[in-house]
Amino acid sequence: MIQRYICENGLRIVTEKIPSVRSVALGIWVGTGSKYENDTINGISHFLEHMFFKGTTSRTAKEIAETFDEIGGNVNAFTSKEYTCYYARVLDQHAPMALNVLADMFFESVFDSDEIEKEKNVVIEEISMYEDTPDDLVHDLIARASFSAHPLGYSILGTEDVLRRLTRDDLLHYIEKRYLPENTVITVAGNFDDALLDAIKARFSAFARPGQAVDLQPPGFAAGTIVQQKATEQAHLCIALPGYHVGHDDIYSLILLNNILGGSMSSRLFQEIREERGLAYSVYSYHSAYKETGTFTIYTGTAPEHVGQVFDIVSHILADVCEKGITDKELNKGKEQLKGSLMLSLESTNSRMNRLGKNELLLGRHFSLDEIIAKIDKVTHASVQAVARELFRSSMALAMVSPLEGFPDNVKNDVLVR
Repeated sequence: MIQRYICENGLRIVTEKIPSVRSVALGIWVGTGSKYENDTINGISHFLEHMFFKGTTSRTAKEIAETFDEIGGNVNAFTSKEYTCYYARVLDQHAPMALNVLADMFFESVFDSDEIEKEKNVVIEEISMYEDTPDDLVHDLIARASFSAHPLGYSILGTEDVLRRLTRDDLLHYIEKRYLPENTVITVAGNFDDALLDAIKARFSAFARPGQAVDLQPPGFAAGTIVQQKATEQAHLCIALPGYHVGHDDIYSLILLNNILGGSMSSRLFQEIREERGLAYSVYSYHSAYKETGTFTIYTGTAPEHVGQVFDIVSHILADVCEKGITDKELNKGKEQLKGSLMLSLESTNSRMNRLGKNELLLGRHFSLDEIIAKIDKVTHASVQAVARELFRSSMALAMVSPLEGFPDNVKNDVLVR
């Protein structure tokens, strides 16, 4: 059962007890990411995530790592466009220790100047590795093409030039602005007792910082075009269309539509482009849902001379689902895929902890398993076709990493489906 607590300082604690397991996953979630940056500090959210592991007033970076190695657990973090999470997964008996270390990192990190300069090099190497991987890089480009100058289109990693200019004062100022109790959520999933909850409240009750308003313009879909010429063997192509925000009434119809189009090996895109035509090894689609908006993206890697042909196939498949809808078999299979994915994810305490954090930060509420199943069951042929017609008859964003200088003449971003 999911329990939600709001402390006097505004910090939220969300827990889910699972007595049948022997592990506990804990997460500290902060509602900040690249979406809340500007072009002078782009990458600071992700860089801060690294720096919280570089030593506290009582532990070195090595001691933080050794603590979890000694108890057979793991500690890590990740940054997205809208949130940052610091988390640990341990045996239930070691949950108090995990909480102590995470709280120590959160409140007592020293941000040593020498460590800052060393870690800049580490992140710059991470950026270089990313840029050397075109099938990753193209997803950053499609975000920029989709949202233009809005921060939602920024790279999470940032750029080398910006990182080189960041100072310790910049980091501390950003913490004061974004790492606020009302913007922070603690999530716990697994086999734990009330003593752990009491310990969380004790460690975080004194957390207090004055809130600051964030002047952030709502994102609009830009439908831009970006080509980055690179000496690659394949052309890596992304096509993006508007999607839905995370709480949209038709989100499950869109998720099911995504599965049908490019979410599995039996999907239309995979079967047509890879299996029937042999034009690509990797082809898939995905939906990214944010607080205010979303995007539906199709990716494929193909020979440069086949880009125009692949684009035509994608256009035909999207037009077909708009015109004819989906089959009974696709609808039933899609529902079972969604239910199966949901059920399997619930077997992991880490997945449950992640679900709690994302739902709390982005939705502010938590749906029961029965409620989610009911939403999936409500999806119909008509609702899926209505979603396709609403989204796929829009202008698109295009991004490509390729040895080509530009797109073939038939690849245009005015209207994908007429």
